[in-house]
Amino acid sequence: MRRPSIGPVLIAAAGVLLLASAAFLALQNANSPELPATVAEIPRVSLADARAAYDAGQAVFIDVRDANAYAAAHIPGALSIPLAAIDSQPPQVDPSTWIITYCT
Repeated sequence: MRRPSIGPVLIAAAGVLLLASAAFLALQNANSPELPATVAEIPRVSLADARAAYDAGQAVFIDVRDANAYAAAHIPGALSIPLAAIDSQPPQVDPSTWIITYCT
């Protein structure tokens, strides 16, 4: 008597597992919050301009990385306000002050 081959069963099971994984990842991405687009009205600051503002004390630097990244290294004097908390914890600075945020 001949034993049934399990090869086709394994291939079918692998296919089902692959499809289930793809469906899970697609749903995971669909439920992720979308990042806001870059605001065109807010100009980017060059490194040279940021350095000049830092040296002259003309700007407040806000590090929007998480607390661990801030603790590892940051611009001396920079405020730590993680991006996730920026709406609930706005910086307490003079509104006329030049604020430069950074994340890298």
